Amino acid sequence: MISGQTSLSVALLINPVAGLGGAVGLLGSDGEARQKQARALGAQPRAAARCARFLERLRNLVPDIHTQIQWHTWVGSMGQDSLSADWRVQVHGHAKTGPTDVLDTRMALREFLRQPIDLLIFVGGDGTARDVLEEVGEQLPVLGLPAGVKMHSGVFAVSPDAAARVLARLVTGGMVASIPRQVRDYGPSQRRDSAGAGAFVVETYGELRVPDVASFLQHTKVGGVESEPLAVEEIVADLLEQHAAADAATTWVVGPGSTCFAFKQALGLAGSLRGFDVWGPDGVVHSNATAAQLVALSGQNPPIRLVLSFTREQGFLIGRGNQQLAVNFLRKLDWPDQFVVVGTRTKLLSLQGRPLLVDSSDEHLDQSLCGLIEIVTGYEDRLLYRVARDLGEGDS
Repeated sequence: MISGQTSLSVALLINPVAGLGGAVGLLGSDGEARQKQARALGAQPRAAARCARFLERLRNLVPDIHTQIQWHTWVGSMGQDSLSADWRVQVHGHAKTGPTDVLDTRMALREFLRQPIDLLIFVGGDGTARDVLEEVGEQLPVLGLPAGVKMHSGVFAVSPDAAARVLARLVTGGMVASIPRQVRDYGPSQRRDSAGAGAFVVETYGELRVPDVASFLQHTKVGGVESEPLAVEEIVADLLEQHAAADAATTWVVGPGSTCFAFKQALGLAGSLRGFDVWGPDGVVHSNATAAQLVALSGQNPPIRLVLSFTREQGFLIGRGNQQLAVNFLRKLDWPDQFVVVGTRTKLLSLQGRPLLVDSSDEHLDQSLCGLIEIVTGYEDRLLYRVARDLGEGDS
């Protein structure tokens, strides 16, 4: 889902009882019985305090951050109580008496998916991560703020401060990797050691895509400076793998630019450097296709994958150099599922933190394309980056 708003749209979900059992020696805080046991032993919740640290750090990193984020959160202790009045907040759900439980978490997640959310931040532990995995999956990038007892999953920032740095980079146009990370938790089985003692087995339940700052340079070459020709080779290798894995009926529409042209050449096609080339299961459909040809193609309703890059320094994704992308064609495509955006880190750095821009001549369509997108920057290498309708929107 993409926000289409001038500010980044972020959902905040807090598991109020996360970490409750840690200080009193319990294995976790899952289930009402264990929570009662923890409280009886004098345990205190820590999720709200961890969230407060995260928000305080975020303010320090970006002084006007309250103008650049539209928060969506759940009523009461699951988020609302942690966001003060100076934040822009839309509260969902209805207050309930008594403690919250897993049903409340899942209800909140389902509601967030109905909203124009760019990123989900959740405060909790492995149990909360499993709920997010089951309800959200790959529909949104997510970031865990660690507050639980069981912290086996790789979807958490290392600290509230680290989580704040990630969100600050997303807001200000910094490079943030988008990486798959495992959700892990204790499983139902137990393993016995030689003495006959039992131990719970940690199992892997799936993966979530997580924004990550620390690893954004891990694929760069030549002493930390990216080699663009090598980066283009890696992008093409990734695209070829996507092409091989796609439905056999998929029709590929590949736009202008040197990286896209390298992909066309790798497929053995005599494509155009500055135009759109279209080919389907039976070979090239159109070379240097016109807007009318693309609209006619979309009217046939084949599964389409649109590969695009953006202009260096200016950052136009749609509206400059690709006027063949008519509104009637773009409206037929599912954003972002049918789009593949490619570009090197060097090319992104030329934008100096400014967002990618869309100018299709249709305001409603442009709004639907705003928010966070995933950019292929190498082989199995992704960055999250912002899209806006104009520079003022990206900076406000």
